[in-house]
Amino acid sequence: MTEYLTNYMKYIQERLEKCQSSEELDEIMAEHKDKIAFMQHERIVHFLVTMLFAFILIVFFAVLIFKVNLAVLALVTIVLVLLMFYIKHYYFLENTVQKMYKVYDSILEKQKKLKESAK
Repeated sequence: MTEYLTNYMKYIQERLEKCQSSEELDEIMAEHKDKIAFMQHERIVHFLVTMLFAFILIVFFAVLIFKVNLAVLALVTIVLVLLMFYIKHYYFLENTVQKMYKVYDSILEKQKKLKESAK
């Protein structure tokens, strides 16, 4: 997902810079709105999974406090490592979706400029 989003952001920026017609800009806008919707869904799913892992970590940690056991310690460690990776990925998704909003704003701005120059 990280590579896909990184490549898409490069692609949309290049396409936006080269765009000169209002029709092409409308096409870019429609495509970009779809991608934003997909990424918002992806972000929500990853948020829920991250919260689930955080809850599981709390439960395992509580069990570890009341019953010191090597197996539970191993579970706490595994879930903690997984949670760190989920947080890192969620952070990337959140920041990239916010960048997508900025690209959306720049598309709107370019649409306004093209309409003004057409008058």
